[in-house]
Amino acid sequence: MQQDAIIIGGGFAGLSAAYILARARRHVTIIDTGTPRNRFAARSHGVLGHDGKSGGEILSEARAQLLAYPTVTFIDGEVDSAAGAIDDFHVSIDGHGTIATRRLLLASGIEDRLPDIPGLRERWGKTVLHCPYCHGYEIGGGPIGVLATHPMSAHQAAVVADWGTVTLFTNGMPEPDEATLALLERRGVSLQPGAVSVIETGTCDMQRVRLENGRTFDVKALFVAADLHIRGTIAENLGCAMEDSAAGKILTTDAIKATSIPGVYAAGDIARAFGNITLVSADGVMAGLGMHQSLMFSARS
Repeated sequence: MQQDAIIIGGGFAGLSAAYILARARRHVTIIDTGTPRNRFAARSHGVLGHDGKSGGEILSEARAQLLAYPTVTFIDGEVDSAAGAIDDFHVSIDGHGTIATRRLLLASGIEDRLPDIPGLRERWGKTVLHCPYCHGYEIGGGPIGVLATHPMSAHQAAVVADWGTVTLFTNGMPEPDEATLALLERRGVSLQPGAVSVIETGTCDMQRVRLENGRTFDVKALFVAADLHIRGTIAENLGCAMEDSAAGKILTTDAIKATSIPGVYAAGDIARAFGNITLVSADGVMAGLGMHQSLMFSARS
């Protein structure tokens, strides 16, 4: 049976779109690998009404609620390819064959690629963090590090200064310009030049940042802006237009989350420069509304 919509990605954006379409009694299939971006964090914050829950717990509750709608189907798997045109897309799923659909939503998210520094990845989501609004409050003040990974890292350090006493480890990046240095001084951020060689366990549950010159600094947490990469090649293969953002390439979408390819929509981290659970869920809602409007006013409504 041809679906009204196939959603690639069962995270917050994908499920939010599915919820809108399910309530419009449209047939929706959600394909998900079970590897949400925030799986490394034990708790989620900044989500109204769900403070402190794990992202996985919130997703499980949402998935269970969606399964109460008879037109919703979940497939645990990975999409191999997608091709076709509006009203006639075909999605190939590893181990599940091919499914036809009228509309397609790309909500598979992004991958966080961290600098190749020993000790960094195993602490990701615990004491190596990316968002102070999500995790800064729990640090409780004190010494905090920011690892420079791109020109906007100085701005990140200025923001993080509201949550503690910040040291910006330049890690080989060029020194900020005079205006940025003045901002960092006003915000009480100190600069520490030199390449970072390893992140170790320090004293009193702190993390120790060791530089190649032998100097060490103990911090309660280390913020890092990861390099963001769109998951998979589906969007590229479909020919969806992309644009550069401060965080990396994202898919270009309009106000209702439609991409440059008719019938293909994108929502969540794959299509925004900055996101959290609330923002990407709102993206999913807009995509769901956009797809429903498209289906409703098409010749085959």
